[in-house]
Amino acid sequence: MNYEGRWIRIQAYKHDGELHRAWSHGLVLKDRTDYLVLISVRASVVERDGRKWHTREPAVFVFFKKEWLNVIAMLKDEEVSYYVNVASPALIDGNCIKYIDYDLDIKLFPGGTTRLLDENEYEKHASSLEYSEDIKKALAHSVKHIYAMIEKKEFPFIDVEMHSLYNEFIKRYTKVS
Repeated sequence: MNYEGRWIRIQAYKHDGELHRAWSHGLVLKDRTDYLVLISVRASVVERDGRKWHTREPAVFVFFKKEWLNVIAMLKDEEVSYYVNVASPALIDGNCIKYIDYDLDIKLFPGGTTRLLDENEYEKHASSLEYSEDIKKALAHSVKHIYAMIEKKEFPFIDVEMHSLYNEFIKRYTKVS
């Protein structure tokens, strides 16, 4: 089934199956063999602890179906910031896209600076949630792969392409009054 044009929810889980974070909606703009592109504007987000907030800027989500990562490109004026979750491959279950968040994140700032985030959280959960050696290897490989993708400016780390996807969403799915 192709999900293009459908609004779906986004749910991030932890390794133990507990819901970590949920976004109210995203529109599936592209459904490709290896990835999905969702667009989200003013989504409400609920955290594991019940805290609620709304996204501030439009975002282009890229959920990979076979790779251990997903990317959120946050569009603010002409700049793009990327937040990369080191996570299980995504899957669609009913009206929801789901993945397991494995703590490590990489932030790519406008201008090209990167920062690896949440290493302490990863170490804590790798032990307490008993990540297998296979999962730890997949996650380490994913971190290296993400940095290589960023350095080579491979999809989805192409600002002009992220703006183009958002503009396609605006043209196809919003009404002009």
